[in-house]
Amino acid sequence: MADTATCAPRSALDLYAPDALSNPWPHYRALRDQGAAVWLERVGAFFIGRYEDVHRALNDWQTFSSARGIGLNPVINAAWSEALICTDPPLHAERRRLITQALGPAAIKPVAETIDRRAEQLADALIARGRFDGVADMACDLPIHVVMELIGWPLDVRPSLLAIAENAWNGAGPAGPLTTSGLETMAAMMDLIAEIYDNNRLVPGGYAEQLAQAARRGDIPREAAIGLLAGYVVAAFETTIAAMASGAWLFACNPAEWDKLCANPALAAQAANEIVRMETPLQKFARYVTADATMSDGTMIPADSWAIVSYGSANRDERQFADPDAFVIDRRERQNLGFGHGPHNCAGQGLARMELSAVFGALARRGCRFELDGEPERIVNNIAYGFARLPLRVVRG
Repeated sequence: MADTATCAPRSALDLYAPDALSNPWPHYRALRDQGAAVWLERVGAFFIGRYEDVHRALNDWQTFSSARGIGLNPVINAAWSEALICTDPPLHAERRRLITQALGPAAIKPVAETIDRRAEQLADALIARGRFDGVADMACDLPIHVVMELIGWPLDVRPSLLAIAENAWNGAGPAGPLTTSGLETMAAMMDLIAEIYDNNRLVPGGYAEQLAQAARRGDIPREAAIGLLAGYVVAAFETTIAAMASGAWLFACNPAEWDKLCANPALAAQAANEIVRMETPLQKFARYVTADATMSDGTMIPADSWAIVSYGSANRDERQFADPDAFVIDRRERQNLGFGHGPHNCAGQGLARMELSAVFGALARRGCRFELDGEPERIVNNIAYGFARLPLRVVRG
């Protein structure tokens, strides 16, 4: 690799320190202001945070490859070598079809009524309670009661999958305590999924069983099936939980935007986009740079480098979005990257959008609003962004 000092600005900023993980936005802005690509001395990788360059990297899979992994350590990249997120086309496209058959628009359309019905029940229950946790009581409801059933995870493992999914993302970080903990959790998750697959314990008729049947027919190897099943944990519920809780926090802190939604619940789909832009559930992934890459400002990233591609930073880039730190549910959308872009755009985004729109639309139609009822607690995670605890109270009238 060429001398990094001649290729890009340098920064000693630790993006993986707890304070930066809990509140990354000022750090992202500082790095964007330095340049289109900044060499992070602490992790030995380039940071790409401007919208134009992130968008380009996500589409240019030949140069910004996922095939060597999406983490900043070799352990997770080896462990997830068969995961969909760690493959490039054409293999990626072939295997992704197995996911989109279950989570694509045509597949999820029949479950819209079920999601809407559960969202209405949830809205009534939250209002009746008066006080609730925006994570445990609100955000987890549809993933537990609808999505896990659709996918077909065995009943006895559902609580375990929720508990381990978030921490597993820590394993994609650089060397450190959070990453060590995440790698241990990731190993436990993969072992659990392998046990479920090998013992044929998936619920008959669910999306996961359909995928397992493809492996047993010989369409894909066993290891690929396990990697794809792991993707269901993320694409179908973990990121949705984070976005749902973040949306509740944003509305609690921005009552004028909640009033807009109450006046016009049809804005729920736009609100879902804005929630994901503001509080991007998965902040950043690594990519291996296969050839010299020139960024929008002329900065060059040399071949055989690692780059951190930040969706979260791109979604707050003032070069792309007017007043990017403001939550505006009827914003004239300029495509945000909260669900990714290009070949690796989120396979479960249709389901996530449906859940977010259903829940916030149902709450808005009831005319109540909610406020913070205590100090929220952020998760501290190398990749994921959201809340561990979000105390809220209903305000009537």
